[in-house]
Amino acid sequence: MKAIILAGGLGTRLQGVVKDLPKPMAPINGRPFLEILVNKLKQSSITDIVLAVGYRRECIQDYFGNGANWGVTINYSIEATQLGTGGAIKLAMERFYAERYLIMNGDSFFENDLPELVLYHQAKKALITMALAEVSDTDRYGAVKLDADGMITHFTEKGVTGRGAVNAGVYVLERETMNFFSKDACSFETDVLQGMVGLRLFGLKQHGFFTDIGIPEDYHVFCQYRQR
Repeated sequence: MKAIILAGGLGTRLQGVVKDLPKPMAPINGRPFLEILVNKLKQSSITDIVLAVGYRRECIQDYFGNGANWGVTINYSIEATQLGTGGAIKLAMERFYAERYLIMNGDSFFENDLPELVLYHQAKKALITMALAEVSDTDRYGAVKLDADGMITHFTEKGVTGRGAVNAGVYVLERETMNFFSKDACSFETDVLQGMVGLRLFGLKQHGFFTDIGIPEDYHVFCQYRQR
């Protein structure tokens, strides 16, 4: 199984904090956020990693190289233009073959159990399994609804308040899902996932700290969390 980390984000809302850096390279107590994700994969014995990069990719490539310093193998899928999350995943899957992939957003952190997610995916014979985090208010994210078997039935729009399960930005997916990536540039969340509702698309609610560092407030919260 290969891991793909989506590391091509511009970090527009973080420019006041991380000027001229791709969002995944935002410093967290002196180390780039992306390093935390690489280490999380290594700790779960997932060592074959593809970084999907674009904006200021040289910052990432210069820092991580081939991954040897972290005990992993790192390759790079380079976007010449912004392709969206779906396009970035599709390009990486085309360039680096595997039957199964673990996908991680490069700007969110979920302290979940990755092996548990993979085992659940296998048990369900899923095409895609999404890690879900329970939050006190789904307003910013939109909620994910499941049936009794764990299959995703629908996604609610952002702006709906209340406690619920949200997409934590970590997925396991089979290579055959490439059939659902209809365009080279697309959104994984909107164009692919929502189009697969009812088609072996599962969600697993997992415990653990969850945050998205895409806005300054949550970036600072995560920095404080990592100091504990």
